[in-house]
Amino acid sequence: MTFMQAPLQRPKIFIVDDDPSVHDVLSHAIWFDGYEAVSFSDGNAFLAAANTHKPACVLLDISMPRRSGLEVLQELNAKTYPAPIMMLSARKDVPSIVTALKAGAKDFIEKPFDVCTVLERVQDLINLDTEGEIDGPTRPAFFGEDRLTRREREVLMHIIKGSSNKEMSRLLGISIRTIEVHRAHVMQKLRAKNAAHLVNIVLAGGKDS
Repeated sequence: MTFMQAPLQRPKIFIVDDDPSVHDVLSHAIWFDGYEAVSFSDGNAFLAAANTHKPACVLLDISMPRRSGLEVLQELNAKTYPAPIMMLSARKDVPSIVTALKAGAKDFIEKPFDVCTVLERVQDLINLDTEGEIDGPTRPAFFGEDRLTRREREVLMHIIKGSSNKEMSRLLGISIRTIEVHRAHVMQKLRAKNAAHLVNIVLAGGKDS
């Protein structure tokens, strides 16, 4: 397999999403940020190009017709693909986030998103990839781990698994209200903006994002 990228052209960012409005918004922003956007409306078209071209980064929608983003990650063997992949999704689906990150995605952002935030995180991924600092979806520790109590760690692990507050209450033998308090403490201590960000903190490991 040979990867080609013309040295005199702008670095390319692949956008894989079945929503044309996503392509329109991101393409213009990416151009002004110094990159060239290459759009794909489905996973099959992207996979055909991914086999011969190496982009600087890939923005991949998790929910698409014909072939989902998770299926694309598996087909691509994302853990060894030589470009970082950021997942896009309108669903706040923690298990899917975990699956995507374990399959090789490096970041995850929810729709609707702020374009500036997307560009900042894409640039972070590109910088890390260039510096050789992306080691995989998991590391031994994560930012803020030492701030959590034993019970908060237990709650956190259940959040990562996608357990509901009711399920955690039954499994841990404590009230739902207590679960809610622990959950709020975990979010605050790890500086997580939402569940997707929380999962990324834990699976990315060691980096205050």
